[in-house]
Amino acid sequence: MVHHKVCPLCSSEKIGLLFRCYDFFLSKKEFPVFKCAECGFSFTQDYPEESEIGYFYESDNYISHSDTSKGLSNKLYRFARNRMLKRKRNLICITTGLQTGTILDIGSGTGYFAKTMKDAGWEVKGIEVSEKARNFSTSHFEVEIVSPDKISSIGSESFDCITLWHVLEHFHDPFSYVSEIIRLMKPGAICVIALPNCSSYDAEYYNSFWAAWDVPRHLWHFNPETFRLFCEKSGLNLKDLKNLPLDVFYISQLSEKYKGSQLPFLRGISKAFIFAFLSVLHPKRSSSVIYILRKPGD
Repeated sequence: MVHHKVCPLCSSEKIGLLFRCYDFFLSKKEFPVFKCAECGFSFTQDYPEESEIGYFYESDNYISHSDTSKGLSNKLYRFARNRMLKRKRNLICITTGLQTGTILDIGSGTGYFAKTMKDAGWEVKGIEVSEKARNFSTSHFEVEIVSPDKISSIGSESFDCITLWHVLEHFHDPFSYVSEIIRLMKPGAICVIALPNCSSYDAEYYNSFWAAWDVPRHLWHFNPETFRLFCEKSGLNLKDLKNLPLDVFYISQLSEKYKGSQLPFLRGISKAFIFAFLSVLHPKRSSSVIYILRKPGD
């Protein structure tokens, strides 16, 4: 069990319980979420060690690893994912200024984004912890996907772009991993990191039932301000941020399910339209945020 005595971001001792949150997805176990009074960073407390956390991912319903389409929630996830793939590809081309290049997708899951970039002419490599997901990517899309322990064997300055779509919040040691990301970026390369936003309208509304707390799989709970502090500490240069407009629909209906609401799918979708509209006016309050970053000196 990992217990932090100081804030993992600013090292302040002024940390305390925000609320207790349940793993509604799988184990139904309770995990506390703490918040730092100094910098505002929120984080999961008393979570399993890296060698023991695999159990909490062992479900056929964990869609990024299994590609399941069972249930309305997973069908909505697949719909949103398919709509977003083209948008993500266009974002990469615009922010890099390249139509083709080299790209590393960290936490590539079952490989759909990697396939999208490969089909667009990019040279693609992926990193994925799940052997099942790696095998799916290789057999279905013929994309090279390696396990996370292989990252140190990849040559320095190999990529024009590195992407992490809802991945960084899972790392036990995100600072060490960012050091490797910086090493792998070519001069002028960009890094794209998408994260749930714990200061979003939907997070505020659903409180401890917000599905994107996703304890204990999500260890770190960023908002735009605390992620800026993370970048300052890790050495990445934050250049821009954008929202992921469809994530809120999946998260809201799942949050309604966790609350035990009647007709959670319909209630979640109706709430999500409100949150999505508000986040157009205030992008820093959107359910998920995409951060555009460059390596030091660029």
